[in-house]
Amino acid sequence: MGQQAALTQETILRIATFVHDHQRRVGLVSPDGLQVTPFELSPEQARHGAQSLIEAIVAGRPLPAPSAAPLAISSVQLESPLPVPRRNVWCVGRNYHAHAKELQASVFKDSHADTKAWPIVFTKVPECVIGPHDDVHLPGAAVSEQIDYEAELAVIIGQGGKNISQAQAMQHVFGYTVVNDVTARDVQMRHQQWDMGKSFDTFCPMGPWIVTADEIDGRQTRVRCWVNGELRQDGPTAHMIFDIPTLIETISRGITLYPGDIIATGTPAGVGMGLNPPRYIAKGDVIRVEIDGVGRIENRFV
Repeated sequence: MGQQAALTQETILRIATFVHDHQRRVGLVSPDGLQVTPFELSPEQARHGAQSLIEAIVAGRPLPAPSAAPLAISSVQLESPLPVPRRNVWCVGRNYHAHAKELQASVFKDSHADTKAWPIVFTKVPECVIGPHDDVHLPGAAVSEQIDYEAELAVIIGQGGKNISQAQAMQHVFGYTVVNDVTARDVQMRHQQWDMGKSFDTFCPMGPWIVTADEIDGRQTRVRCWVNGELRQDGPTAHMIFDIPTLIETISRGITLYPGDIIATGTPAGVGMGLNPPRYIAKGDVIRVEIDGVGRIENRFV
């Protein structure tokens, strides 16, 4: 992992943030995913989830000692691994060829992302981030009637930097997590920009943990999404229009990236808006997003 070359599979693979005995904790998930061992962190460090561990590892400091015996995953409440992101989540629009094609007949018909020289980049506010099994709250028909799902691989930045080259970009990746970039399509169109329709409260389920980049290559995995058990999205990350190094290079042009920054890399084909007719999220729907080698999140819409 470049700057994290000292990490080994015996030291760290998956970092989870969770609640146990009414306290937020951060821990190392066992290889089988059944247990989590808490780290010795102060309440302030734990408040920011995995952030302090990312910063420590990037700086070459030793990991905190375990603070307790392993806990069963089933006995804790998993939260977003970064429950209080340091700033907005970076996001990329229409970044899979098939997804760009499925939206050509929609309100995006005059914009062909797969022929552009630059990726579409927008952000989601930190406050919309929730845990991997938390409820997503529909805003009501008076606010939006077109709520959609977008299953995505998210990159977690390790070593920060500005004007990062594609050749060096993967050395800046700390790891990966799973995101559902929930979107109010009518609001997205109404304001002629994407931030508001992407940033409603609870519109960024994330988790279940961070898998470090020495364990998986995000350029060679698969993103899938089920709505009420029906497979809707299934796409390899190799089909991205702009790959992960290109996204890091683009977003860091003139902008400093910091440890713990989150980049959601776009969604495969199969979103509700792209179906004929469109099929938007309804009250009671359950959406599961799974990425090979990373994990799964599942959220009910209420």
